[in-house]
Parts: sequence; C-alpha cells; structure tokens
Amino acid sequence: MVRRFWLLLLPLPLVSLLAVPLPAAADRGTVVARYGFDAGSGRVAESTDDSGNGHTLYAAGTGRVAAVAHDGGRAVRFPSGCCAVLEAASGPALNPGRAAFRFGATVRLTRAQTSPGSNVVQKGYASGPGGEWKLQVDGYAGQPSCVLVGAGSPAIHLALAGRSVADGRWHQLTCLRAGGELSISVDGTVAATTAIPADLAVDNGLPVRIGGKGAGRGNDQFHGEVDDVFIAIG
Repeated sequence: MVRRFWLLLLPLPLVSLLAVPLPAAADRGTVVARYGFDAGSGRVAESTDDSGNGHTLYAAGTGRVAAVAHDGGRAVRFPSGCCAVLEAASGPALNPGRAAFRFGATVRLTRAQTSPGSNVVQKGYASGPGGEWKLQVDGYAGQPSCVLVGAGSPAIHLALAGRSVADGRWHQLTCLRAGGELSISVDGTVAATTAIPADLAVDNGLPVRIGGKGAGRGNDQFHGEVDDVFIAIG
C-alpha cells in the first residue's frame, strides 16, 4: 500500500520514464558505421555512411547491386548469380579488437535464394590474418548465423539460429559479442549463443563487405535484399 501511494505522487514525466524499459545489451554501444541505402536510385555504385564517420561503400564485381523500395525508403538487392558486393575500406573504428561489439542487418530472401554460402556482412576471412567477424545465412535451410574468428587462431566460433529466415519476409538480424559469449538475435529475440574466448580479438586490414566475401567467383554471394546494416563498438 505504501509503495502504490508513493508512485501516485510521482510527477507525470518521471512516471513515464519509469515505464520505459532500459536498453538491452544489444542496443548499447557507439555506432561506427550505418547504411540505410535511402539515397539515390537504380544501380547502386556508392552508399553513404549514415553514421557520419565516412565509411563510404562502393560497388565491386561484375554483377549488379540494385536499389529497391523498403519501408518508405530503399534497400539493396544482390544478383541471383555472381558477383557483386558493396565494400568500405578498413579503418581502426571497424576493428573491435577485444571490445564488446554488435553488427547486423535487415534481410529478405526466399527459399529459392538460399545457397551453401551466403554472406550478408563481414570483415576479414576465417583463414586470414587478423581474424574475422561475419553475419551469414548459409545453407539451403536459410538459418542465419554469426561467426567470429580471433586473430592468430584457426578456431571458428559459430552462433547458429534454429529457425529459417528464408520466407520472403524482412527479418532483423543482430550479432553481439559480449565478453566470453557470441549471440545471434532474430527480430529482437536471442536465437542462439556460443562461448568464445574472453580475449578473442578481431583486428584486420580488410574491407567491410556486404553481399559476399569478395568480388570474384566463389564469393559466397548473398542473393536476397539487405537494409539497415550497422556496426557498433562498446
């Protein structure tokens, strides 16, 4: 009874603030790159970094990346064949090292657009120097996953969602590294977690790439649509 009486006496703005939930861990951090793809039309040759940090994306490869309508703005569509990516040059802010960080995108694809390798956004290679972070929808089942490989280690750490997103609808996918854990969330709900070394570090000189791991054949081309790509550190 005493607690209820005290709440009723609170000023309305403070009561409103108490009703707002605290942000989840996946919502924290400093955004270092964000791509909404809302500028321009037709074929996408260049995409501005909406965070203001200047990590501009440029098209690479022989395939076409097209702009499509999405949610009152635009998204990008990758080709059904080979080979097309959007890439931004490496920079210190895009390498999380050992820090907590998150990255993700909103994607749409059908079952017919799945493939054995289907990379959404990544920096680095599993077998390359400096490690790798990656979001992918590998496999014909269309299950998204997050991948981390630490610098100087061959171990591949995978958080694989148990559900498919290859249903022709838009889905928001987020990868979160926090301490000794890597997780993937689908539409705001954690879908899988896996343990990782607490000292795992990713720091490489390779570009951030969206839509595949490179501009040539065998690039694990993503064949669907992508929007709202982001990278946040901390």
